[in-house]
Amino acid sequence: MRRVPGARLVAVCEPNEAVAKQLSQAMEIPRYYTSVEELLAAEPTLQVVHNCTPSSFHFAINQQLIAAGVNVYCEKPFTSNAEQSATLVKQLSKSGLKGGVNFNYRHNLMVEEMRERVASGSIGRPWFVNAEYLQDWLLKQTDYDWRVDAEIGGPTRAIADIGSHCFDTLQYIFNQRIVSVEVKRLQEYATRFQNGQEVPVSNEDAAIIFVTFEDGLSGLIRVSQVTAGKKNDLHVLVEGSEQALEWYQERPDRLWVGHRDQGNEELYAASQYLHGQAAHDAELPNGHAVGWKDAFTAGIQAFYDDVNGKPSAGYVDFSEADYLMQLVDACVVSDAQQQPIQLQG
Repeated sequence: MRRVPGARLVAVCEPNEAVAKQLSQAMEIPRYYTSVEELLAAEPTLQVVHNCTPSSFHFAINQQLIAAGVNVYCEKPFTSNAEQSATLVKQLSKSGLKGGVNFNYRHNLMVEEMRERVASGSIGRPWFVNAEYLQDWLLKQTDYDWRVDAEIGGPTRAIADIGSHCFDTLQYIFNQRIVSVEVKRLQEYATRFQNGQEVPVSNEDAAIIFVTFEDGLSGLIRVSQVTAGKKNDLHVLVEGSEQALEWYQERPDRLWVGHRDQGNEELYAASQYLHGQAAHDAELPNGHAVGWKDAFTAGIQAFYDDVNGKPSAGYVDFSEADYLMQLVDACVVSDAQQQPIQLQG
């Protein structure tokens, strides 16, 4: 937040007072509070609140913030289900406020460049897309996090937590919606251990998702939080009739361009090699890595610009996030019914 010019971080809110105080001191945040009610009463001039709580708390807190007249930038997944997200869209539309959800990968320079190249037709006709988002932080049965508790993390985990990133990134690259999903959810552990106690787990560790876009384009998404050695491995391969484009989040400043009749290319993130929004956003010379924090900050910058009435570079608003929740819910239904689920694009 502080990397955005003009942004002033004034308070942190956390129910554990010791943690709130420690964060306030460590990050030099002037004030701390232990409840949303206390925060809103003491800070009447707030422009934006970042809702970084666990997923199951998003809905009620977002409702509270909007009712208080505060713009909201929420972590993903947006809510626990699409019924909640639709309710927030309606509430926000009546308020005149702005609402955004943190899907940061669309703001990476090379993702923006992929979007530009697809739109220009330079890769020919896109005919298939493959995406993987693989992690290993929940590989062991003793690995426990609030996300594995369906009451807090929601009925789906890998799909909602990292699959939603894939949905948004691909929809952004192709500038169209996914309108059909066919899903197989995979669960490595039916129970996990928390502080030595065995606890049941109902949400998935991994999933395979076949998707179809509005124009008929097909794609395959694989997500996993139990793949040994994979730390935060988001990978996108776009296959066109003339060229292919490939990007790895762990090498975020490089874009591979595949050719049939000439040598392949590897582009660096620099304005002279990029186009459109990507070229506009490239601030560093080639060879100076642009990475995760840069894309994260760009998303916040876009939201703040919109709040302040300036031209904005396309953050995920509540309406877009609601559609992503519809996709997440459709994945759960598809797995349960063992059939494709169609959505309205």
